[in-house]
Amino acid sequence: MVSKNLRACALGALLLPGCAALPGGGPAPLDTYDLTASATAVSGPQRARTQVLVAEPTALKVLDGENLVIRPSASSIEFLSGAQWADRLPRIVQARLVESLQATGRFGGVGKPGEGLAIDYQIVTEIRAFEIRVGGGGRAEVGLFVKLLNDRNGVVRASRAFQATSPVSGTGNEAYVQALDRAFAQASGELVSWVLSSI
Repeated sequence: MVSKNLRACALGALLLPGCAALPGGGPAPLDTYDLTASATAVSGPQRARTQVLVAEPTALKVLDGENLVIRPSASSIEFLSGAQWADRLPRIVQARLVESLQATGRFGGVGKPGEGLAIDYQIVTEIRAFEIRVGGGGRAEVGLFVKLLNDRNGVVRASRAFQATSPVSGTGNEAYVQALDRAFAQASGELVSWVLSSI
């Protein structure tokens, strides 16, 4: 599940701005959240000689930061009050995808740029959605578009979009992040299974 490191604004405050200041004039600390790596049951052959690099995902500016995105409508974007990701969202997604692929035990190596891998394949990801839709009771929505690139010849072997949603159960920051975590776990689990079947 998500980890919660710091306490923040009143639980009922949903959107920025409006975070209360602490006595003494300083801003209230933010709840800081992470995502969990998906656990995917796998079968099939080992690929002990195959090494996979997970590039840092790309994203529009609104998703390329530490703010948690709220969509009150299709055309408006706001940020969850009193909450932040533990790092830039693309870096967190990259780290959890690496962990999920490593946990399958099917590859000779899985890592990030700069780790010295002799790369066979790259996983190139675009984060297209990672947000809470507040209409109709509230739901988390995660959208990833992924290309599997043969690093030996630069040819895209396969590409696919992954979409997942999860209803928000409860109120407050933690309920919103838990819904995002569930949606991400579904999308990343499907992604890992697809990579295994495509290489």
